[in-house]
Amino acid sequence: MKAKYSEEEIILLVKQHNENGFHYLYENYASALYGVIFRITNSKEASEEVIQDTFMKIWNSIDQYDCSRGRLYTWMINIARNSALDHIKSKNFQNSLKNQSLPDFVYNDTTLSVSDNQDFIGFNKILDKLDEDKQQLIDLAYYKGFSQSEISEKLKIPLGTVKTKMRNALMKLKDLLKDYR
Repeated sequence: MKAKYSEEEIILLVKQHNENGFHYLYENYASALYGVIFRITNSKEASEEVIQDTFMKIWNSIDQYDCSRGRLYTWMINIARNSALDHIKSKNFQNSLKNQSLPDFVYNDTTLSVSDNQDFIGFNKILDKLDEDKQQLIDLAYYKGFSQSEISEKLKIPLGTVKTKMRNALMKLKDLLKDYR
């Protein structure tokens, strides 16, 4: 029978560099983090590389995690998101896109490796509780890597409005996540 750990136990085990704790963390969170990464990179190979990098960062920087600032999952999503954004902005990734042949690019079927249904903690259900405009902001900022000024340009709304709406969206999301516990 597989052990089931609380969030506090997982954190303690990983902070102690316990491999069982790390394996548990990977088994229970990798697919959700991979889904976030894949939505950003849109590449199976890049996502596999970034997920490895993400878990190495989690392993090496677990002491920086502060439970008073949010849940472990939220902290890990931010690491995964930032790693994916760094990857797609890297020169190697940009060059690989330029050098990719047209047929591979056109016929790259992403539905085979990750679907939007891969959401074992129900995060999409929580996002669905947000107003559509808040969902759009979170999607652009966190899944597509847009800056607030880029969101302002894309949606043709003032930057100050984007900042206010983003703050409101994140506060609402935080409230919904509290209710989820």
